[in-house]
Amino acid sequence: MSNYELMVIFTPVLSEEDYKAAQKKFADLVKDNGGEIVHENPWGLKSLAYPIQKKTTGMYLVLEFKAPSDFNEKLKIQLNRDENVLRYMVTKLDKHAQAYNAKKRGTYDAEPKPVEA
Repeated sequence: MSNYELMVIFTPVLSEEDYKAAQKKFADLVKDNGGEIVHENPWGLKSLAYPIQKKTTGMYLVLEFKAPSDFNEKLKIQLNRDENVLRYMVTKLDKHAQAYNAKKRGTYDAEPKPVEA
Protein backbone atom coordinates (compact mmCIF):
# COMPACT_ATOMS: atom_id res chain seq x y z
CA MET A 1 0.00 0.00 0.00
CA SER A 2 1.17 3.49 -0.82
CA ASN A 3 0.61 6.76 1.01
CA TYR A 4 -1.48 9.43 -0.67
CA GLU A 5 -2.79 12.89 0.10
CA LEU A 6 -6.16 14.04 -1.20
CA MET A 7 -7.12 17.70 -1.25
CA VAL A 8 -10.72 18.47 -2.14
CA ILE A 9 -12.40 21.85 -2.61
CA PHE A 10 -16.14 21.62 -2.02
CA THR A 11 -18.69 24.21 -3.09
CA PRO A 12 -19.10 26.96 -0.45
CA VAL A 13 -22.90 26.68 -0.32
CA LEU A 14 -22.72 23.46 1.72
CA SER A 15 -24.14 23.55 5.22
CA GLU A 16 -21.95 22.37 8.09
CA GLU A 17 -23.83 19.03 8.18
CA ASP A 18 -23.39 18.50 4.42
CA TYR A 19 -19.68 19.34 4.69
CA LYS A 20 -19.21 16.78 7.48
CA ALA A 21 -21.22 14.21 5.50
CA ALA A 22 -19.00 14.76 2.46
CA GLN A 23 -15.87 14.32 4.63
CA LYS A 24 -17.27 11.10 6.04
CA LYS A 25 -18.25 9.87 2.57
CA PHE A 26 -14.70 10.03 1.23
CA ALA A 27 -13.14 8.72 4.44
CA ASP A 28 -15.53 5.75 4.35
CA LEU A 29 -14.74 5.19 0.68
CA VAL A 30 -11.05 4.81 1.55
CA LYS A 31 -11.80 2.42 4.43
CA ASP A 32 -14.27 0.32 2.40
CA ASN A 33 -11.68 -0.28 -0.31
CA GLY A 34 -8.97 -1.64 1.99
CA GLY A 35 -7.26 1.64 2.87
CA GLU A 36 -6.69 3.41 6.15
CA ILE A 37 -6.91 7.07 7.11
CA VAL A 38 -3.61 8.45 8.43
CA HIS A 39 -4.78 12.02 9.10
CA GLU A 40 -7.82 14.12 8.28
CA ASN A 41 -7.58 17.91 8.25
CA PRO A 42 -10.71 19.93 7.38
CA TRP A 43 -9.60 23.49 6.62
CA GLY A 44 -13.10 24.90 6.31
CA LEU A 45 -14.02 27.93 4.21
CA LYS A 46 -11.10 29.62 2.41
CA SER A 47 -10.78 32.14 -0.42
CA LEU A 48 -9.80 30.78 -3.82
CA ALA A 49 -6.91 32.24 -5.82
CA TYR A 50 -9.20 32.52 -8.85
CA PRO A 51 -12.93 31.91 -9.38
CA ILE A 52 -14.01 28.34 -10.05
CA GLN A 53 -17.54 27.96 -11.47
CA LYS A 54 -18.15 31.63 -10.54
CA LYS A 55 -17.36 30.94 -6.86
CA THR A 56 -14.62 32.83 -5.00
CA THR A 57 -14.55 30.66 -1.85
CA GLY A 58 -14.49 26.94 -1.17
CA MET A 59 -14.61 24.42 1.67
CA TYR A 60 -11.26 22.60 1.83
CA LEU A 61 -10.51 19.08 3.05
CA VAL A 62 -7.06 17.46 3.22
CA LEU A 63 -7.03 13.70 3.73
CA GLU A 64 -3.85 11.64 4.13
CA PHE A 65 -4.40 7.92 3.62
CA LYS A 66 -2.82 4.58 2.75
CA ALA A 67 -4.46 2.55 -0.01
CA PRO A 68 -3.73 0.08 -2.80
CA SER A 69 -2.72 1.76 -6.07
CA ASP A 70 -5.79 0.48 -7.96
CA PHE A 71 -8.04 2.43 -5.56
CA ASN A 72 -7.12 5.78 -7.15
CA GLU A 73 -9.31 5.22 -10.20
CA LYS A 74 -12.34 4.38 -8.03
CA LEU A 75 -11.70 7.50 -5.96
CA LYS A 76 -11.40 9.74 -9.03
CA ILE A 77 -14.68 8.38 -10.43
CA GLN A 78 -16.48 9.19 -7.17
CA LEU A 79 -14.92 12.67 -6.99
CA ASN A 80 -15.94 13.44 -10.58
CA ARG A 81 -19.51 12.24 -9.92
CA ASP A 82 -19.98 14.39 -6.83
CA GLU A 83 -21.57 17.70 -7.82
CA ASN A 84 -20.35 19.39 -4.60
CA VAL A 85 -16.67 18.95 -5.56
CA LEU A 86 -15.18 21.96 -7.36
CA ARG A 87 -11.61 20.64 -7.62
CA TYR A 88 -9.51 17.81 -6.23
CA MET A 89 -5.91 16.65 -6.29
CA VAL A 90 -4.49 13.27 -5.31
CA THR A 91 -0.75 13.16 -4.62
CA LYS A 92 1.41 10.13 -3.90
CA LEU A 93 3.64 10.84 -0.90
CA ASP A 94 7.27 9.73 -0.78
CA LYS A 95 9.10 9.00 2.48
CA HIS A 96 10.23 12.63 2.82
CA ALA A 97 6.70 13.99 2.44
CA GLN A 98 5.42 11.44 4.97
CA ALA A 99 8.11 12.50 7.47
CA TYR A 100 7.33 16.18 6.86
CA ASN A 101 3.59 15.65 7.41
CA ALA A 102 4.25 13.64 10.57
CA LYS A 103 6.59 16.34 11.90
CA LYS A 104 4.03 19.02 11.10
CA ARG A 105 1.37 17.09 13.06
CA GLY A 106 3.78 16.67 15.98
CA THR A 107 3.89 12.87 15.79
CA TYR A 108 7.40 12.66 14.36
CA ASP A 109 9.98 10.97 16.55
CA ALA A 110 13.24 12.80 15.89
CA GLU A 111 15.40 10.51 18.03
CA PRO A 112 15.89 7.01 16.62
CA LYS A 113 15.04 4.29 19.12
CA PRO A 114 17.74 1.70 19.87
CA VAL A 115 16.98 -1.74 18.51
CA GLU A 116 17.74 -4.76 20.68
CA ALA A 117 19.48 -7.61 18.93
